[in-house]
Order: sequence, then structure tokens, then C-alpha cells
Amino acid sequence: MENNKNLGKAAGAVSGMTLLSRIFGFLRDMVIAMAFGSSASADAFFVAFRIPNMQRRILGEGAVNAAFIPVFTETLTQKGESAAWKMTANLFNILFITLSLVSLFILIFSPAVITVFAPGFIDEPGKFELTVKLTRWMAPYLFFIGLAAFCMGILNTLKVFALPAATPILQNVSMVLSVIIIAPFMDEPILGLAIGVLVGGVLQLLIQLPAVFKKGFRFKKSLDFKQEEVIKIAKLMGPIILGLAVYEINIMIDTLLASLLPGGSISYLYYGNRLVQLPLGIFAVALGVALLPTLSGQAARGDLKELVQTLSFSIRLILFITIPATVGLIILREPIVNTLWERGEFLASTTDGTAIALLYYSIGLCAYSGIKIIAPAFYSLQDTKTPAKIGIYSMVLNTILNLILMGPLKHGGLALATSLAALFNVALLIHFLRKRLGLIGGRKILRSTLKMSSAAIAMGVITYFCRESFFHASDPFSIRLFVLTACISTGILVYALIAHLTKNEEWRFLLDMRKNK
Repeated sequence: MENNKNLGKAAGAVSGMTLLSRIFGFLRDMVIAMAFGSSASADAFFVAFRIPNMQRRILGEGAVNAAFIPVFTETLTQKGESAAWKMTANLFNILFITLSLVSLFILIFSPAVITVFAPGFIDEPGKFELTVKLTRWMAPYLFFIGLAAFCMGILNTLKVFALPAATPILQNVSMVLSVIIIAPFMDEPILGLAIGVLVGGVLQLLIQLPAVFKKGFRFKKSLDFKQEEVIKIAKLMGPIILGLAVYEINIMIDTLLASLLPGGSISYLYYGNRLVQLPLGIFAVALGVALLPTLSGQAARGDLKELVQTLSFSIRLILFITIPATVGLIILREPIVNTLWERGEFLASTTDGTAIALLYYSIGLCAYSGIKIIAPAFYSLQDTKTPAKIGIYSMVLNTILNLILMGPLKHGGLALATSLAALFNVALLIHFLRKRLGLIGGRKILRSTLKMSSAAIAMGVITYFCRESFFHASDPFSIRLFVLTACISTGILVYALIAHLTKNEEWRFLLDMRKNK
């Protein structure tokens, strides 16, 4: 129970900061859209930013942390603090050199890189040259954000969550201020935004270094590529990089196929996915970040029974949140899209198309969340190959389903294929985890799921009535926002009341957490 409380507190800290980050992210998108719209310079920026950002997800925040946290925890548990920090300092130096070389490569060979990522820009010399210039400005960003992500992994391992989770806020604020303060004074205003990206990366590293030093980290001159722990981390990283690369390929395939559909399909999928990512980031990703250090500690101690209990509770807790979120997104999809975005060039037809994408993406919300919770269990056991293999199988299935469903359902078929592939992914993860650990409390999870689903359906009926009775797309924005907020609040109250009356364990846990706080 104590582990669950600590996990809940950690997830709450990450969740709160993630929510703030997403709010500032929406503000950032609004400012960029206002300043640059869908201009050629905006296209150039988004392509240029995608390159270091993709590298960040693969090398920095993804693979390094997923491999580092279990090994650091194991070293700390079995060999002591001194050995753990020695390993960390050595790995920091290796990352320093690796990230420097990758950043330098992107800086020097930007034209060739842009040719691969945006071959269509070759026929537009001005656009191509601007993209190259932006890429070179942002190339060092990978270096700083990679080291910042490593610091995040160190702090998360030591159960410091709030500060690392808050760092993306600095990135968003830096980009907003750069558009307002720097861009107007640049010959190419979009270069100001690139500077904001770079400054944001620097700030994310600098704000975490004092906390890392406070915990015991010190720079050392060591550079040992043959260190036992480094070799182990490198072996674990390989499959994770492959899995994350598969994810990026999946996005590219979806985008390519969407480009073959009627105009606007790519935008519909982008906006629909953005809305699904909100509860996913605030709850599932936050819980996954907090979960990995806890599971890694249990695995390092050999306490697999406790690990299974923690995992089972985490699955039930995330389902308690994502099941009603799924129902809410499906029922309120049109009002949400209409209220958030329908103005200016975002027409009623765009709302309809986005709502369809949101509908089909929402079907997979529980599965997306489940992956974020179950994959860390494999990483904690230092098994990164299984999730990577399953990721490849899911990518193949997603591609096949895309080709089957895009005909009758257009862009909705692409979104549905993503959801079905995610369901397949999480089912395989559970299957192989059961083979590894035995029973993981499946019956208890099923009973809780049935209770939650019943409560969510009742919530859905009430929410649907509110939507049909009070929400009108033609009303002024303030009224639409008020009605939408009222519908969401009513739904939450109904769900919470039913959970309270049925004495739901996860609801009681959240109440206890609130009281203790």
C-alpha cells in the first residue's frame, strides 16, 4: 500500500506539471499560428524542428532513460552509491561525445538531411535554403536536450519528479518569447523561433544540473566504453531505439497514406491525435514515468511479487481514468473540436473531419495508456527486446489495416487502424508478461474494468443528454465554452458518485491521496 501511495504522489507531481506544459504548448501553437500561419517559412520550421526533435525522442528521452534507470537502480542496490555515481559520470561523458558528434553531423550535412526528410523542398530553392539554415540553428538543441533528458532520468531514479516534469514548460515559454521579442528584429523572423528552441534546450539542462549535483553527481574524467554497466545499457538501448524508430516510421506511413486521401485529411488526423494525447500525456505518460523507477527498484531487489502487485494496481488506476475519458471524448467530440478550434480558417467541415478522427483515435485510448504502463515492467526486468518485437508486429498490422480501412472510412480508417494496432500491442504485452511473471491480477483488473465501464456508460448517457439539450454550435464562444465545461463537470460528478457508491478501490485510493495531501 505504501508503494502505491508513493507511486500516486509521484504520478500526481508529474501529471500536474505535464498539464501545465500542455497548456503552455497550446499557447505556443496559438502564437506560432498567429505569427506565421501556414506560410512557407512555417513549413520550413516544422520540417527543421522535426529532425532534432525526432533524435531527441529516440536517443534522449526514450532509449537512454529506459535503459539507464533499471541499470542505475540495480547498481545502486547491489554495488552501492559510489559505484552508481561512477557509472553515471562515465555515461554522461560518453553521451556528451556522442551527442556532440550527432549534432555536428546534422550541422555539417544539413542539406543532405533535408533532402531525405523533405524531398519536395528541392524544387523550391528558397524554402530549401531556409530549412537548411533553420536546421543548422537548431542542431545544437539535440546536444542540450539529450543531456537534459539524461538528467531527468537520474532525478526520476532518485524519486525526484516535479522538477524534470516542469522543464518542458521552459521550452514552450522560450519559444513564445522568441516569437514576441526576437523574431521581429530578424531578417527572417522564423529564425527567432529557432533561437527560442535552442535557448529552451539550454534552459532545460541548466535548471536540472543543480538538483543532480545536490543528489551526489560529480563530473569525472573517466571515459570507459568497456565498463560493465555501460555495455549493459548499450545492449538494452538497441531494441528500444528500434522500437522508437518503428513508431516514427508508423507516423510517416500514416502521413503518406493520408496524403493520398481528400485534402485536409492530414490536418484532421493531427488535430484529432492532439486531443487524445492530452489525457494520455497527463495521466498515462505521467504514471509511466513514475512507475519505471519503482518497478526497477523492486526488480533489483528480486521482489517480483511486489512488482506484480504494483503493476496490477497501476493498470487498474489508469483504466479508472481512461475508460470515462474515452466515453467523454467520443460523446463530446464535436463540441470539444468546435469550441477549441472552429474559428478563422478552421471551418465547420474541418470540425466534422477532426471529430471523426477523434472518434476512432479515442477507441484506442485505453490501449495507448496500457502500453505506457506495461512496457516499463519489461524495461525494469531489463528486457527491451520483447516490447520492440511487439512494436514491429503492431506496425505491420497497422499498415495492413490502414490499407484495408482507408478505402471505406477515409482518414477515419487510418485512425481506427492505429487504435486496433494499439489494442493488439497491449494484448501481446500482457500475454508475454504473464509468461514471464505468471498471474498479474487479471481477474481483479477485469472486475474493476466492468465496474468502471458501467459507471462510464451511465456517465455517458447523462453527458449525451447535456450535449443534445444545451450545446449549440452557433452560440457565441463564451456560451459554448460554459456549456462544454458544464457537460464535462456533470459527467465527472456522475462517474465519481457511482464510484463512491460502489466503493471502488481506485476511487478510495484517490480520495485518500487527496486527504493526505
